[in-house]
Amino acid sequence: MVTGSAPIAADVLDFLKICFSSPICEGYGMTETCAGSVLCYLDDPQTGIVGGPLQNCKLKLRDIPEMGYYSQGTPEDPTPKGEIMFWGPSIMKGYFKNPEKTSEAFLNGWLLSGDVGSVMPNGAFKIIDRAKNIFKLAHGEYIAPEKIENIFIKSSWVA
Repeated sequence: MVTGSAPIAADVLDFLKICFSSPICEGYGMTETCAGSVLCYLDDPQTGIVGGPLQNCKLKLRDIPEMGYYSQGTPEDPTPKGEIMFWGPSIMKGYFKNPEKTSEAFLNGWLLSGDVGSVMPNGAFKIIDRAKNIFKLAHGEYIAPEKIENIFIKSSWVA
């Protein structure tokens, strides 16, 4: 089985693997990348990661210093982290009749995903944050509304 389109909680994915007694691969992509661009190995026991790039594209990370993410890592945390960027023949050339949005979506020919990923020791990617849809709070901290939504969703499950 394969899951994609939206993140799935690790505990839900583990539960489904047990229920169906089947491996479930988690994938990642965007409409702009012709869907799937990253996929876990069939026998990968980890959950919460989306795997490595498929043959149709290349990925790289872009530094986001204001959020503390660096593609080469830092001395305190050597794990590479940053905005995921795509390049390859399956990546869109641009938005139809919308050059302004197209220029916002690309940086030096690489498609900006808006998602922040980290590279795991085995080369797999893990989605950890959003580079777009963030707010800067009055005291200078950046926060994604999805994090707050997830806190409210989890607390409503407990109640």
